[in-house]
Amino acid sequence: MIHSFQSDVIPEDKKHEYSNNYFYLMSSSENKVFEDEILDFAKKNNIKMKIEYDDTLKITRRLNQGEQYDAVWLSNSIWTYAIDNNVTRISDTKSTSINPIVFGIRKSKAEELGFVGKDLYTEDIVKVVQDGQLKFSMPNPITTNSGASAYLGILTTLAGKPEVLTKETLDDEALKEKLKNFFTGLERSSGDEEYLEEMFVNGDYEAVFTYESSIIHINQALEKAGKEVLYALYPIDGVSISDSPISYIDQKDESKKEQFSKLTSFLVGEEGQKLLAKYGRRTWYGGVNDHVDKKIFNPDWGINTTHYISPLKYPATAVIRQALALYQSSLRKPVHVVFCLDYSGSMWGEGIEELRDAMDYILTDRAADDLLQFMGDDIVDVIPFNSKTDIYWTANSESELAILNQQIKDRKPNGGTALYPAVERALKSLWNENTDQYNTSIIVMTDGKGNVGTFSSVKSLYEEIPSKIPIYSIQFADADRSQLDKLADLSNGKVFDGTSSLIDAFTEVRGYN
Repeated sequence: MIHSFQSDVIPEDKKHEYSNNYFYLMSSSENKVFEDEILDFAKKNNIKMKIEYDDTLKITRRLNQGEQYDAVWLSNSIWTYAIDNNVTRISDTKSTSINPIVFGIRKSKAEELGFVGKDLYTEDIVKVVQDGQLKFSMPNPITTNSGASAYLGILTTLAGKPEVLTKETLDDEALKEKLKNFFTGLERSSGDEEYLEEMFVNGDYEAVFTYESSIIHINQALEKAGKEVLYALYPIDGVSISDSPISYIDQKDESKKEQFSKLTSFLVGEEGQKLLAKYGRRTWYGGVNDHVDKKIFNPDWGINTTHYISPLKYPATAVIRQALALYQSSLRKPVHVVFCLDYSGSMWGEGIEELRDAMDYILTDRAADDLLQFMGDDIVDVIPFNSKTDIYWTANSESELAILNQQIKDRKPNGGTALYPAVERALKSLWNENTDQYNTSIIVMTDGKGNVGTFSSVKSLYEEIPSKIPIYSIQFADADRSQLDKLADLSNGKVFDGTSSLIDAFTEVRGYN
């Protein structure tokens, strides 16, 4: 289970009121690992800094909606082009490090496939996935830069590596079929890189498609736990590269610009570059460096710093948007998700209204604005629980989703909280699901403490299930966090905080299934 960073930063679900008294940095979430050192630098240089983190793709939307910051530290320059300069004026952009997107495969599996010690093309990896010889996990392309970059790399390769991807390229039905076949091998997706790393270490998975730095972090944890490490693969026909740019946001305050200059000088200077390299970021250009710390960039893990990396060319912003929309609507592996929704008496009033609004967002075209809508092949089940779990609703089409949405709105809360029986019923409904065809998950939302059934009963049932199903929980109002943590630990899942905004929590959890 993922545990939140504890620090003097702005909570992720809190939008600040801009003040000239502080220097506000909005950063992609994978930069949290540098937080202590950056805040320490700011303190030493008399910069009163506040840092807020979010998913890269969400950051661009928030800036385009007019939220105010003094600087933004994104994962990839492709997203700086998605920022509307008429709303948020950015300048002085500097790349801080290089992070290739690579495949990491269990070393014994890589040897079995003949992938160790030879030149590979992306098609070689795609073929073993399409043939059912390899399953992989990756960050969600809709919510993360690493997932989007990985997807765009595969898309470019399967399109025949055109000089540049166009909207017309995305209309190719043969290409869509190749991509759809590739994503049948997707075993788990993650809404952020931090969760992906911990999920992989705690689980039993064959491969992961993510940042090189994440492969390094995963291997460090696997080695420490005495588990088999991953072997990194760098296709010679090109990989996606992220350059971690930091940009100044002009708020017409010269003192802020001076503070930004100090921050960037630190990040691109000797001390900052050592810090970035310590966490697996490449701080050199051209791909070749024979003098790296081999405890971090470990060649035994396949981490290759002695050969030039061929970077793939990213398409225009409009084409990226269309490609992401295509992934969500047509290419991704369908999901079979079961929502366990709390209709106990304590939900009466504001609680039930928030739940209805959140589910209305998830089940209608409102979610399409964030590319989080369900598609026709998805199966969406709902178990509304109070003292009992005797109702089960399901939907597998747009018309059925509309009916399901109305059923959720019509039901009224009362009674106790049969949290555990609801989870057991959800597990039984997914027991025999074909995981080659569907990615399965359970999403629990509760505002109280389960007082019907037991966790031990859930645990016994879970241990019998042939495929491990992640249980994601949304904590609302006075929900017992310890109960939800146990469900997350049991299933390699995660707990989301819905106490400030239930709709934001449901939006976030959709990135994980």
